[in-house]
Amino acid sequence: MRNLVLLLGVLLGTFMDMHAQDGFQNPVIPGFHPDPSVCRVGDNYYLVTSSFEFFPGVPVFHSKDMIHWEQIGHCLTKPSQLKLDKSGASGGIYAPTIRYNNGTFYMITTNVSDKGNFIVHTQDPAGEWSEPVWLKQEGIDPSLYFEGDKCYMVSIPNGICLCEINPLTGEQLTESKKIWNGTGGRYPEAPHIYKKDGWYYLLIAEGGTEYGHMVTIARSRSIDGPYESNPANPILTHRNENAQNNPIQGTGHADIVQAHDGSWWMVLLGFRPQSGTHHLLGRETFLAPVRWDQNAWPVVNGNGTISLQMDVPTLPQQKTADKPVRTDFNEPYLGFEWNYLRNPDQKRYSLDERKGFLRLKASSVTLDQVASPTFVGRRQEHIAFTATTALELQQGSANDEAGVTLYMNPDFHYDLYCRQLGNGKQSLVLRYRLGLMNHIEKEITLPKGKLYLRVKGGNEHYTFLYSTDNVTFHEAGKMDTKLISTETAGGFTGIYIGLYATASSSSSKAYADFDWFDYAY
Repeated sequence: MRNLVLLLGVLLGTFMDMHAQDGFQNPVIPGFHPDPSVCRVGDNYYLVTSSFEFFPGVPVFHSKDMIHWEQIGHCLTKPSQLKLDKSGASGGIYAPTIRYNNGTFYMITTNVSDKGNFIVHTQDPAGEWSEPVWLKQEGIDPSLYFEGDKCYMVSIPNGICLCEINPLTGEQLTESKKIWNGTGGRYPEAPHIYKKDGWYYLLIAEGGTEYGHMVTIARSRSIDGPYESNPANPILTHRNENAQNNPIQGTGHADIVQAHDGSWWMVLLGFRPQSGTHHLLGRETFLAPVRWDQNAWPVVNGNGTISLQMDVPTLPQQKTADKPVRTDFNEPYLGFEWNYLRNPDQKRYSLDERKGFLRLKASSVTLDQVASPTFVGRRQEHIAFTATTALELQQGSANDEAGVTLYMNPDFHYDLYCRQLGNGKQSLVLRYRLGLMNHIEKEITLPKGKLYLRVKGGNEHYTFLYSTDNVTFHEAGKMDTKLISTETAGGFTGIYIGLYATASSSSSKAYADFDWFDYAY
């Protein structure tokens, strides 16, 4: 009897362990993290996403289970690797691909504001990456496929084109050849090649990165075609009736990887609409299981759709540490989640001039300009959130300002800030910029001193609050979320919660000291 009880206990424990590996929440990387690409090295997984006009470029993530991801750095950390001074809104870096071959990681991408396609490489994805190697084949969404001692590149200058290259020198070894044009959906893009069971599979996205997005696939016995389209295309989409009410939309731009247990998985982008059909968080990274039988076409999550709650078997899950609510600015460097707009003037940012504070030295470049204002921000990752910061504006001249911005692009942003007044006082200001409309919604005169600014996100509105003691917060106003959504503002990015400082003239000595920043959800 005792042995039976022990056996039942072991079986129950095993069941509980197995059950604990079932299911996960999408998105696996929330907020503006589009165009995911993934590779595996042993039981480690590495993923990169697009970064557009933000610096550093191409965030790098690591995971043991493809569900819990930790950012370990960026591929492009130096101005010599990432020139963004001519990048407009949604310019810069498009659609990176990460691949591993023979001890080296390669990241290929496009800087649409510079010289086009390039590759960087490294032996340590959490460390420094090489200087760019520029490529002859044009287009966007480049990808690499390694086989033996050969490296192939696909991109979309005019349909899906293939050539052989040297990934370390950039030399193009064969002429570019068009190998597929998709199934007829507009904007065929995001090509990736895989080999399985003697077939070359070519995965692409079609339909535009919006509500009509989809993933299609073709295959050939030869890498350069001809490619046969899957009769069941698209293999993933939410454009159809069965997903018309799904809280995830715009699914597409995918990459597939085989896990170390033999299972297959797809990472992809999608977005979460709010306030009707609007989305503000940008395109996020989602995960789906793939069934890929021998000599068969891959099937994504059974029916080509995904959900927020994925009740499917997974790899043994290995959770990462929860992100702290507070950034206290006590470290010598900002965390990987913080970004600048274009190439920053590093002399205007300091974490050591006043210990425990982030000092932003005001620039005459404003948030409305296509340039690099004194701005550092992190992505909004949740529809419902609360962000709070404490700041002091110092040595300001009349109309110098510093505060918090909800930033989509230079033409669409909401700003809650401290303004220096000419009489030695300061004011709390709530302002919106909506295309040609630039309006101050509220201005309140306050005594000089530390000011606490808070933004609360919701489905329909942002609520802006302020305090002088961090105890009692007063509402300054509300703004509609949809007015700075992608559907209103356009572009390919998502909302950043930014800290900034702007001077009314280039001779100003103003600076703002930010004591801490909280992000809770």
